[in-house]
Amino acid sequence: MSSSSLSFSSASSLSTHPLEPYGWDEEWAAEFAPHLERGLVPGRVVRVDRGQCDVITATGPVRVDTEFVTPNDPLRVICTGDWAAVDPGGDPRYVQAYLPRRTAFVRSTSSKRSEGQILAANVDFAIIAVSLAVELDLGRIERFLALAWESGAQPLVVLTKADLVPDPVGLAFLVQDVETAAPGVQVLPVSSTDGDGLDVLGALVAGGTSVLLGVSGAGKSTLANALLGDDVMDVQAARDVDGKGRHTTTTRNLLVLPGGGVLIDTPGLRGVGLFDAGNGVGQVFSEIEELAQGCRFQDCAHVAEPGCAVLAALDAGILPERRLESYRKLLRENQRIVAKTDARVRSELRREWKRRGAEGRAAMEAKRGGRGRH
Repeated sequence: MSSSSLSFSSASSLSTHPLEPYGWDEEWAAEFAPHLERGLVPGRVVRVDRGQCDVITATGPVRVDTEFVTPNDPLRVICTGDWAAVDPGGDPRYVQAYLPRRTAFVRSTSSKRSEGQILAANVDFAIIAVSLAVELDLGRIERFLALAWESGAQPLVVLTKADLVPDPVGLAFLVQDVETAAPGVQVLPVSSTDGDGLDVLGALVAGGTSVLLGVSGAGKSTLANALLGDDVMDVQAARDVDGKGRHTTTTRNLLVLPGGGVLIDTPGLRGVGLFDAGNGVGQVFSEIEELAQGCRFQDCAHVAEPGCAVLAALDAGILPERRLESYRKLLRENQRIVAKTDARVRSELRREWKRRGAEGRAAMEAKRGGRGRH
């Protein structure tokens, strides 16, 4: 065993390890044991850029190549947040392997393609930044939440620029609107300008890995600087007309928070396509999924079927129509993405379309027959 391996083995037995601030724990150490026997050292990927990545190890940061573990599968490429196995004596240095991910935040690269893009790995909290400087887009929030739940992380919606809504009653209504679209998720208004809510947010994410998500102009870089206690991220003003800004963050960077935990800041996302996020969609619309348990038919599509508990709730004013339309939209999109890569799902969808087409034709024939009898 190399001297580097021996020094790491000794350090790992101590109560405090140099990588502990970056999320290293006993479970990661146990996962890494086979690589340790090969003389490799662990490190966390803090930045990836064009076939290379910055990895923080017990002895400091190193710049390494990723070609040994960069296959054609875009979901298996090294990404920010991964725990990597590095050869300390290699020249040039390569990432030899990475540990199995506990969680992975994945989106579709385009609504017309079936490829997934991994944005961050081993994340505990997905912070979805939403600006209060512009009108709320609840549908976009639901889309972010579906991806967050699917990743395995705990979502958290942060309403930035809360100082722009000085009326506490108006702010409370905005928070309530988002809470309706985000069942089971904490919604926290914050202001990086006056510091409101930052202490609560810092306490919530301490001790874990958080990824900061949102569109350009959502105030992510300003929020990251406030949490970090320093102007680490560049900040540019958003346009007053639509709240949009340019990408001030161009890469995904992992940074240690002074109050504990680490933060992965990401570039503003123009497109947030779903990628095999059926479970995430179900969690976002948990009230609809619960209502569906009372439908007469197990495969009820909640469109015009008799005995549909979802439509009954809609008619009774219990379920908002916007929520049902958003649910249908995200389900359809997710089915299309899955069908592109899963032949069985494609076959099931074709059968379902044929069945509904036949039912529609039968209903039309019945109507025509009814008119003919009068």
